[in-house]
Amino acid sequence: MIATKDSFEPHSSEQLPASKKVFVAGAIHPDVRVPMREIAVTDTKSYTGAVTPNDPVRVYDCSGPWGDPAFTGTSEQGLPALRRDWILKRGDVEEIDGREVKPQDDGYLSGKHAEYASKAEKNRLVEFPGLTSQRRRPLRAKAGKVVTQLAYARAGIITPEMEFIAIRENMGRAKIAEMSKDIVRNDLNKQHAGSSQLSAQLSTF
Repeated sequence: MIATKDSFEPHSSEQLPASKKVFVAGAIHPDVRVPMREIAVTDTKSYTGAVTPNDPVRVYDCSGPWGDPAFTGTSEQGLPALRRDWILKRGDVEEIDGREVKPQDDGYLSGKHAEYASKAEKNRLVEFPGLTSQRRRPLRAKAGKVVTQLAYARAGIITPEMEFIAIRENMGRAKIAEMSKDIVRNDLNKQHAGSSQLSAQLSTF
């Protein structure tokens, strides 16, 4: 039996019906672009015949760059290093040479095994062109620097990564810019206002 095209799941690059991929820019870091899936909602029709339009609904979008019709990359070239500029701008890391790539890293027992396999296998394991032409050097923290998101938060720094997560988790409903005015944002024991209100209600029972 030969499978038909309709029996396959849609490719990640194919656009889904009645929806589109949108990006929400950051307020603190304008270069942050948070992907979301905006789903069109049909109009509401009442028994009187009146029609009420509905706003689209935004949900998570986990399709990655392949779900963006404007993305022209290939798997051979690899994905763009979106966070690299964010990390380098902080000035607390440095590039290192790293270690030499060994045949074992690519699944071979030795250099001779890799050479033999490259001649014998039709679909041999090769390096991706994007990795070969622009090899990314590893990064490490400079002496005396701590480069974790927790360390930045304790120092009162809102990183692009933090803003990205805040926008994504709140689906655009929260304004992270207001965090810059919060004088106790560094307190790890800070309690959300909603939790204290709930506690007050429970105490009345």
